[in-house]
Amino acid sequence: METFESHFHNWFGVIFFIVVYSTVLFFIPFYKKMDKKPIGTYLAFVVAFAIEMHGIPFSMWVISWIIGKNLPEGILWGHTLFDEIGYWGMYINYMCAITALIFIVNGWRNIYKYYWSKETGTGALVKTGIYRYIRHPQYTGLLLLSFGMMVEWATLPLLILFPVMVGMYVRLAKREEKDMLREFGNEYKVYMKKTKMFIPFIV
Repeated sequence: METFESHFHNWFGVIFFIVVYSTVLFFIPFYKKMDKKPIGTYLAFVVAFAIEMHGIPFSMWVISWIIGKNLPEGILWGHTLFDEIGYWGMYINYMCAITALIFIVNGWRNIYKYYWSKETGTGALVKTGIYRYIRHPQYTGLLLLSFGMMVEWATLPLLILFPVMVGMYVRLAKREEKDMLREFGNEYKVYMKKTKMFIPFIV
């Protein structure tokens, strides 16, 4: 564990990562009122990531106590599967973060510019920018950010929270789409047939 000792008990790092990963929420143009549970789950994910990476290796302590021996590097502490893939988890996290920010900021920009018309007082269906390829770029961005964190520093809380979070955002997106269908009718039906929900050209 000496290799990663410098990662732990760095509480400034904990606060820094929580703040950085939480600021993306200011660029999420959630349609109408967002359910508090998905956003709370994302924040819990970020806190768990920051604490386990820079605070204390909680998952390792718990599992080691249960099984009676220390876990090897990269198993619920340290860079994921470090002996097998080295720092590739960290590089994947960087790529996920950059892609996620592009999705989130582009989605925010297009919603801000095109969704609501002050002149007519009505909404317009946004199909420009990232919305040409997916219907929920903000949620894809949040899940991609979370996936990257988990790949870099997989811990017990992250492995439990991630599938829960995916389920929450899928349900939230479906609820929002019901509202969009009521608002835009057949135009949104056509848009749904042409455009994937979360992953361009896939799903």
